[in-house]
Amino acid sequence: MILSYASQRDYDGMAGGTEETPGWAAEDLAAMTGFMEAFNKELADAGQLVETRALAAPVHTRRVGADNGTPFVTDGPYAETQEVLAGYWIIECESFDHATEIAGRLQKCPAPAAAAANAYADIRPIMEGVEELGY
Repeated sequence: MILSYASQRDYDGMAGGTEETPGWAAEDLAAMTGFMEAFNKELADAGQLVETRALAAPVHTRRVGADNGTPFVTDGPYAETQEVLAGYWIIECESFDHATEIAGRLQKCPAPAAAAANAYADIRPIMEGVEELGY
């Protein structure tokens, strides 16, 4: 699984900006979405793409916790959160190194400099069962 990260600030920029966050130019947004469409098509054509999804901005998140066994719900993560999961790809490939190479291609995704400077992805294997925990 490849996990990509962003911030509320990045989402604000893509949505047109705020007083504190400059908005992305239309051509920047088009370049980023075009890159992602081509990236996804390449993975699908290679038979490696199982699923991919982009996630809504963090301001649309609710967090559910428990206080002495009683569930509670808050809005969050909050705007000051620096990084949030922005999307994911589930891919099938022959090795962890190959998955790392695929994720590395995401660094070529066009974006304004401020957004690109903080963009990164994690690669994590998906477990098939509890026995893989090694307990």
